[in-house]
Amino acid sequence: MVFDVRKSTILDQQSLFFLYQKVAGYTGGIARTKSEITEKFISNNLHLSLDSGLSLVVENPENRMQIIAEIHCYKPEAKLFNHVLSNLTIVVDQSFQGKGIGKLMFLSLLDNIESCRNDVLRVELIARESNQRAITFYQKLGFQIEGRFESRVDSGNNQFEADIPMAWFNKNYSKAK
Repeated sequence: MVFDVRKSTILDQQSLFFLYQKVAGYTGGIARTKSEITEKFISNNLHLSLDSGLSLVVENPENRMQIIAEIHCYKPEAKLFNHVLSNLTIVVDQSFQGKGIGKLMFLSLLDNIESCRNDVLRVELIARESNQRAITFYQKLGFQIEGRFESRVDSGNNQFEADIPMAWFNKNYSKAK
């Protein structure tokens, strides 16, 4: 199967809602519960990404009406962070995981930033310390660990774990004059 990555549009909002609802329904899918995935949540992320960041999707090759993966990030509101894309989130439909879609999405995102977004110096993400597979993957893509947020994630049953902040730097960054 060949998977094509394209930029998101506002017309993807309903499909993204269904994807996020599905992914939030399984353990380890996303750091939000299904009840936290609202149409407003999706609309906010999509608008922020389209306005100041980047959002990419992959459609099901056998049903182009179904989005099976999405990745997005956007600039924080404060102007002093205008060189940063943050709140990076990726979701892949569980039935399509293990097919290289996550890697394809990240490579497409970072390539797009390098080639089209010289206003972006850094891309930030946060991973749970227990997700060593993801942390290793992000490091292979060029993300660097920048510290630890101790006891930030409530894993349930009075168990807490650290979040690991990571950043990737755009070699083609050019400060606007």
